[in-house]
Amino acid sequence: MSGTLSFSPLLAAGSNAALITFLIYTLAVFGLAAVSNQLLKSKSFLSEYFLGSRSLGVWAFALTFAATSASGGSFTGFPSKIYTHGWTLALWIGSYMVVPICAMGLLGKRLNHVARISGSITVPDVLRDRFHSAKFGALATLLIVFFMTFNLVAQFKAGSYILNTLLKDVEFFQFAALQTESMTSGIPFLAGVDPAYLLCLLFFGVAVIIYTTYGGFHAVVWTDVMQGIVMVIGVMIMLPLALTQVGGLQHATAEMAKMMPPKLGTLSVTIDQPQDVGLNIDAQTWLKTGSGENERLFRVSEFASIPKGKLTATDVKVVEITTPEEIVRINGQLERDPSDQLQIPYEVNNIDVKEYAYGSGKRGGYVTGPGPAPSNVNGFLPLSLAISFFFMWAISGAGQPSSMVRLMAFNSSTTLRRSIFTVAIYYGLIYFPLVVIFCCARLLLPGMDATADAIMPEMAVHLTKNVGMLWLAGLLVAAPFAAVMSTVDSFLLMISSALVRDVYQRNINPEVTEKRIKLMSYVCTAVVGTGAMLGAINPPQFLQDIIVYTGSGLAACFLGPMVFTLYWPRANAHGVIAGMLAGFAAHLSMYVAGFVIKQRFEPYRLFNFDPIIVGLFVSFLAVYVVTLMTPPPPEELVNKYFRRRPNAG
Repeated sequence: MSGTLSFSPLLAAGSNAALITFLIYTLAVFGLAAVSNQLLKSKSFLSEYFLGSRSLGVWAFALTFAATSASGGSFTGFPSKIYTHGWTLALWIGSYMVVPICAMGLLGKRLNHVARISGSITVPDVLRDRFHSAKFGALATLLIVFFMTFNLVAQFKAGSYILNTLLKDVEFFQFAALQTESMTSGIPFLAGVDPAYLLCLLFFGVAVIIYTTYGGFHAVVWTDVMQGIVMVIGVMIMLPLALTQVGGLQHATAEMAKMMPPKLGTLSVTIDQPQDVGLNIDAQTWLKTGSGENERLFRVSEFASIPKGKLTATDVKVVEITTPEEIVRINGQLERDPSDQLQIPYEVNNIDVKEYAYGSGKRGGYVTGPGPAPSNVNGFLPLSLAISFFFMWAISGAGQPSSMVRLMAFNSSTTLRRSIFTVAIYYGLIYFPLVVIFCCARLLLPGMDATADAIMPEMAVHLTKNVGMLWLAGLLVAAPFAAVMSTVDSFLLMISSALVRDVYQRNINPEVTEKRIKLMSYVCTAVVGTGAMLGAINPPQFLQDIIVYTGSGLAACFLGPMVFTLYWPRANAHGVIAGMLAGFAAHLSMYVAGFVIKQRFEPYRLFNFDPIIVGLFVSFLAVYVVTLMTPPPPEELVNKYFRRRPNAG
């Protein structure tokens, strides 16, 4: 906590071992990309690069579908929500077990069949060819690029946070971060950006861009399979470690039942005399003031410093612990290991902290609904919102273009049926253990409420360090890193295919050569990835909020039009375009209203329902009404897609 870098040889050895484990995993990813690139030389480039030649079997199809859905939100934003709001997140995520039945069962066989009839490679391809409407294809492309761009930035942020947690105790990384700070200090765009975060962002971005660009769809699928296995293994290791170290699930729940929500805000730290080199106050440092029953305990949320020759650091962001039993427990830990508190005499003053809008001063909020909430006076998950999220996860998963692309790539109906059960079991092995693990994190890592997005990698390091196996942190951190990579690579290909296939080849130059398409695909994938990486330099604050916005927004735009496209012969271009625009407008308007009313990125909830409910209702209604008000589609289109064919499906 002083002005110089502190470094423990024992911790360094463990961190280096964790880094080696992680690097082995990364090398395996690049190896799969290299093998995948060989396939591109022997098959049709477009079909292979963007769709894997429609040849996925059960395990490849199931795990790439699951790994793509289990994004950085699952291993970064979702644990953050569990840590912040408690057990009610089990109800929030419960319907995710139904996602495969909705997404794969509702659309899978029919979408795969229609895509084969039309020879479609992308989702806009399917919509365009089904109605012979270039406008519809262009609109679908525009919306995909719009939402995916936001989500990519959030995913890049998640990947960088995860890497930062793994590398922060590695001596070489600390040195590189200092060098990065000196090189970027004079660049306005990079002013104030954490150099360690910036370094991790660069490494993560370059890695995922290279292997996605080089290997294409098969590289994404095969790495998704590996990443899907890594995710399950990581969760299965963390679960017993967390339960053991917290004293069992019953004890953890009993302790959580005593907890009251913390307070968040700022304070000033004043030292007795100036330090020769200044004083750094690291994030996660504990500060105290008062004594006995009047003692107050704070944990620093962001790095702060007192410059050379000065005595005070102002506006230090902190979390204040409010539960008396928790204060006693933390004090006991600090007595055994005082390294986590400021080591020189100091005073705390100018305390300005705010209570939670719901749950403040009340015990039991973390084990009952609706859960504590910093800004929502109704709590995190009122009953009506719980109903909304059941639909949000179960149904919006079916409306994701990234999932639809996977549904166009399996090889048989048998593969689809078996994959539905495989994915449902897989989600059960991921999400319910995560709820348990990060409820335990409230006891093991208190006071991280203001930096909860970093709780997953912090927990991985904490659990393995406590059992003297810090090398294992490399594998555990690889689990959330795998989730982020499997989502980023899919989104990169989605945007690249939209630009190359749907914009350039289908609208600008239909006679373009395969060689030129290949070059443009590589360039677009690299450029889009680089753009997202630059956008993540100053990322949005709340990762999961961005992911929920993009996921629900895509579903509001695409699910209704796609269902009518696949199953209603009477559907026409006018109706499905109206439904797509209406869903987009309804969903966006609720977020705009929320921003205007609340002055933050949070939707206005009509009758306390999530925007996904309103967006889906408006979209489905618009498709139906506008279709009936406009002429029916040409007979040849109806016959092409709805006439029974021998051996179809």
